[in-house]
Amino acid sequence: MIAPELLKILVCPETHQPVAPADAALIESLNSRIPAGAVANRGGHKVTQPLESGLIREDGKVLYPVRDKLPIMLIDEGIALEDWLQR
Repeated sequence: MIAPELLKILVCPETHQPVAPADAALIESLNSRIPAGAVANRGGHKVTQPLESGLIREDGKVLYPVRDKLPIMLIDEGIALEDWLQR
């Protein structure tokens, strides 16, 4: 879990929108597709490890993974969610 003080200052590196913890259902949905190679980050690389958790951008379009309790706030590491939200 991300410390509340840190969460208050974290923003999307691309749009500077606030981020919030992703709900468990979204993380579970993404994790169920990772073994099949169906999840890629914005840099075009397949996500190979299950997501511990994630931070979702305010507009709901991008999720930034959290690994070893550290948010990975890099544009290319974000996972575009527009396709996932329609499923």
